[in-house]
Amino acid sequence: MFARTSAMVACSVLALPILAAASAVPRNTPPTIPASSCAATTGSVQCCNSTQDSSQLTSTLIGLLTTLGVSASGLTALVGVTCAPITVIGVGGDSCNSQAVCCTNNNFNGVVALGCTPVNLSL
Repeated sequence: MFARTSAMVACSVLALPILAAASAVPRNTPPTIPASSCAATTGSVQCCNSTQDSSQLTSTLIGLLTTLGVSASGLTALVGVTCAPITVIGVGGDSCNSQAVCCTNNNFNGVVALGCTPVNLSL
């Protein structure tokens, strides 16, 4: 009886890593772009406290967007929340401890930024 129990436990323990690897969920995170390409197309790089996928906005953020007169239904890409511009990049200049992004619409005084793409500050 003990031999069967220990064999079942051993098989279960050995199968756990396989199950864990098989159950990984892929992320739909947009690819990062070099920070230098941001200024050429949309303006300065932004450092946002958080970002949310426009297809999975929280009710709090939808309420905030509505207050600002923005329809959440037409949004694409990431939405940045509480953002500030990063003015100097490289040579030990500014850094972003949250999420560095390049956004197409930064007209909300840092409250939100729309159409954001993650930025790699070291490129």
